[in-house]
Amino acid sequence: MYTFSNKLRTFSFALIILGLLGVGYGFMTSHKSLEEVKTMLADEASAHGGGHAEAASHEMVAGPSGDQSHGETVVEEAHHGDEHAEHVQHQIANRPWSALYVAAFFFMMISLGILAFYAIQIASQAGWSPVLFRVMEGMTAYLLPGALIVLGIAIASGTLGHYNLFIWMDPEVVAHDKLIQGKTSWLNLPWFAIRGLIYIAGWSLYRYFSRKFSIAQDTAEDNVNFKKAFRISAAFLVFFIYTESMMSWDWIMSVDPHWFSTLFGWYVFASMFVSGITVLSLIIIYLKSRNYLEFVNENHLHDVAKFMFAFSIFWTYLWFSQFMLIWYSNIPEEVTYFVTRFGDYKLPFLGMVVMNFVFPILMLMNADFKRVPWFVVMTGLVILAGHYVDIFNMIMPATVGDRWYIGIPEISSLLLFAGLFILVVFTALTKAPLLVKGYPFRKESEQFHY
Repeated sequence: MYTFSNKLRTFSFALIILGLLGVGYGFMTSHKSLEEVKTMLADEASAHGGGHAEAASHEMVAGPSGDQSHGETVVEEAHHGDEHAEHVQHQIANRPWSALYVAAFFFMMISLGILAFYAIQIASQAGWSPVLFRVMEGMTAYLLPGALIVLGIAIASGTLGHYNLFIWMDPEVVAHDKLIQGKTSWLNLPWFAIRGLIYIAGWSLYRYFSRKFSIAQDTAEDNVNFKKAFRISAAFLVFFIYTESMMSWDWIMSVDPHWFSTLFGWYVFASMFVSGITVLSLIIIYLKSRNYLEFVNENHLHDVAKFMFAFSIFWTYLWFSQFMLIWYSNIPEEVTYFVTRFGDYKLPFLGMVVMNFVFPILMLMNADFKRVPWFVVMTGLVILAGHYVDIFNMIMPATVGDRWYIGIPEISSLLLFAGLFILVVFTALTKAPLLVKGYPFRKESEQFHY
């Protein structure tokens, strides 16, 4: 049985407390008055050579008082200036909500990705992976609280907040936007909440029953529980394919309600799958270093690292397919997604491709490197950072525009959910033996080698 060490438990609580403090600070400092925003914009204009524009503005205002059209122009420009300041004010207020949402979704998708991987192993009756099942089950324990937190933040941003994440929740925006009006049968808050609860209920029920059958199989004299797990895993994978795509549309793609991509569900799936497998490898290496999982050998680590490598390639294939098709067709309502990201997010947008594709290719191409724990850890941390930036790129351009920054709100949100993830997952690992005892392919998995 695994014992949750006091040091790790204390570390998780420290992360949660630091994260809460930073998140609170982010919310407190995000509310700026309109005058403060105008002053900030004026300072930015000055710093970027705006002094000439300001001088020209003063010259225009000082023009002939009898010029009526000139006076109307000045009033119109002032009105547009106020609108721009209000827009920036809203973007600044959006930042802590967005940072919290990105981090919450990132850790939730790790748990959901490994749940799908776990179901695939059972449904395919894989012989190499059963010795890793209890670690996977521990990781999926975070799914229910993590998914409820994501849904809660999304709903709160449109009720407690001022429509900080999803503009389609704002009645004033919908009233003046015919395209969003055409989607209101799907994009409305009650139906959004109901769909989210259906997704979470389906995922959590599968997790509950698969875990129940797994533990029951330890002491069973036949394979009835194994067969039950096989059947529900096959059914769950069908449910997962549909709900994961719809969740991607609802929880991520709808922050840009004017944009759509037919590949988006698969793209998010690839990101969550590789992230979940990467965290699985990190936890395995940690437990091995603490003298647990003595039945896990370097061949198991090699296979997990192979999945990290393979799905990094798969993610890149989907990323390029989505980007290339939209760029080539050059349809305005599609290409705007990438125009925004190339304009204001070029460094994180292109940087994540390096972290999620180039780095894994170079580090994990060699079969021998996949068996070296510290090498897998180093590569895994870069992959996880890259996929966090990927989610960051999906959310931030639509919510904060060019007002993005990696600062206290973003780092604190990561610390908060990292601490919560560690606390929930490692607590779950203490609830059952780390080796499935009655699983039919246990011996085959223990003796797994090349």
